[in-house]
Amino acid sequence: MSAFVIAERVQVLDAEKLQRYLDAVSPTIERYGGRYHVVSGPAEVLEGEWRPPALVVFEFPSRERALRWWNSDEYAPLKALRREAAVYNMVLVEGLA
Repeated sequence: MSAFVIAERVQVLDAEKLQRYLDAVSPTIERYGGRYHVVSGPAEVLEGEWRPPALVVFEFPSRERALRWWNSDEYAPLKALRREAAVYNMVLVEGLA
């Protein structure tokens, strides 16, 4: 069953570091079978109070593959860089069978 990582960028702390992260992260996602579905700027609010400044959704073949990427040695330094560069909310959810 596929799994999706949904990331909401809340605040940019260092634009240069964030750009370095963005330039380097895609190959790590792809190595674990991940692919992007949404990379957006501001979202249009249809209902409620949620106003994410930027939203990213990417899919992995399984929850296990997503967690292998998240915990991988190659993503660890990028994760640290992202945390220096910006504040994100991120969740992992499983898709429908």
